[in-house]
Amino acid sequence: MKQLFLASLLGSTIAMCTAAMAADTDLKTLEAAAKAEGEVNSVGMPDNWANWKGTWDDLAKNYGLKHIDTDMSSAQEIAKFKAEKDNASADIGDVGAAFGPIAIKQEVSQPYKPSTWDQVPDWAKDKDGHWALAYTGSIAFIINNKLLHGSDAPKSWADLAKGKYKVTIGDVSTSAQAINGVLAAALSKGGDEKNIEPGLLFFAELAKQKRLSMTDPTIASMEKGEVEVGVVWDFNGLSYKAKMVNPDDYTVVIPSDGSVISGYTTIINKYAKHPNAAKLAREYIFSDAGQINLARGNARPIRAEHLTLPADVQANLLPNEQYKHVTPIKDADAWEKTSKSVPQKWQEVVIIEMQ
Repeated sequence: MKQLFLASLLGSTIAMCTAAMAADTDLKTLEAAAKAEGEVNSVGMPDNWANWKGTWDDLAKNYGLKHIDTDMSSAQEIAKFKAEKDNASADIGDVGAAFGPIAIKQEVSQPYKPSTWDQVPDWAKDKDGHWALAYTGSIAFIINNKLLHGSDAPKSWADLAKGKYKVTIGDVSTSAQAINGVLAAALSKGGDEKNIEPGLLFFAELAKQKRLSMTDPTIASMEKGEVEVGVVWDFNGLSYKAKMVNPDDYTVVIPSDGSVISGYTTIINKYAKHPNAAKLAREYIFSDAGQINLARGNARPIRAEHLTLPADVQANLLPNEQYKHVTPIKDADAWEKTSKSVPQKWQEVVIIEMQ
């Protein structure tokens, strides 16, 4: 009996070792193939978004991969993959969570499961490996303290409604950040991923008061003084603040009466000219080093519970208590349908109030 057990244990150990060796061999094969391709071209993954620069620099240093990015919205990325097909100029993109399933339906993505796949929560990945959230973000406000003063600075959506300043959200017709901003406002008013009307009505009221701006809330627009209060992902707000000449001129806060936590996923172009380099990029993004790169860009890595973040990185994130009323998307299918309807509803409910 003991001999049978030992034989079984030995067989299991050999199988595990064989599997580990196979995984290691597969990664070495992938690395070699990616090096041979020599480059990886992305869309929607610029240097200053969630510290993608750290990952592109590492891929260049470790594997010799040249890189070019063209910044664009989630919807534009998928449209580009579909339009170019075999003449693809992009290998990989980064899109809002709702756009992962859309990429599958549009048949523009190809699967790849990184070696850390089991540490990605089921809710945050496609079972076949077409998409997986690499990092999460929560909708926040970035406040220009030079233009607002003390008690005027909003800490909640309710404060925002009572203010006198303009609120900048960006282009809701194309931006995942802006669409999630509408959802966050809806959540604070009793809505959810199936019912976004409270969020639309909230912004319609701002539009009626001539307090709504659809300028993209970026470092450039903030430096020009065009943004008094911007609706942004927390990681964007923190990154923008850190890059300002005087960071103390800006405050980033999660609205205390409700927000949404979602994330972004890479999609590998089905027609990629450098598919192995794209797969290696995803592999690296989900590695400890790649996840810490994202954290350095103030994004919360999807594998956060499996990482020990450097103290300086942890110190730059918002305090945990600000996230008490942050809600994850509970029904991804419902939000996929709703999010696709938001641009049209935005025109009908909000834009009409600006005319």
